[in-house]
Amino acid sequence: MEHGGMGDMSMNNSTMAKRHYTHMTFFWGKNSEILFSGWPGTRGGMYALALLLVFALSFLVEWLNHCRLIRPGTGHVAAGLARTALHAARVGLAYLVMLAVMSFNGGVLIAAVVGHAVGFLLFGSSVFWTAPLQPIDNDGRKGDLPPVAC
Repeated sequence: MEHGGMGDMSMNNSTMAKRHYTHMTFFWGKNSEILFSGWPGTRGGMYALALLLVFALSFLVEWLNHCRLIRPGTGHVAAGLARTALHAARVGLAYLVMLAVMSFNGGVLIAAVVGHAVGFLLFGSSVFWTAPLQPIDNDGRKGDLPPVAC
């Protein structure tokens, strides 16, 4: 069994050109695959779009962590179903960001971290709030969803 090197030397060039190897260390460059096979490809514009998508996904995760979409007085069952849907959306988006970072592209990592940081700055910190900080709600929460914990 061959575990490295050139492998079967009898392969022709067309077979060798179809082989694809995934990076297992961080690298820099626009030639990457992020989330989907063949995407964004080798074009710089598509790579920039991929970075914007990763930024937007991580920004959206932070918004979901700190938003208050369920209004007081909402029925118990309706509020529970809405919180479940919000939790599923938050976890699904967080997994997409994680999978994008697992492309091991340095630009993707930076886009994800900056998206989370900007999202937290706008929604989780008190930098842009005009009202003084309010204590945590009676139920101990600041948003509709509990904090992410490992």
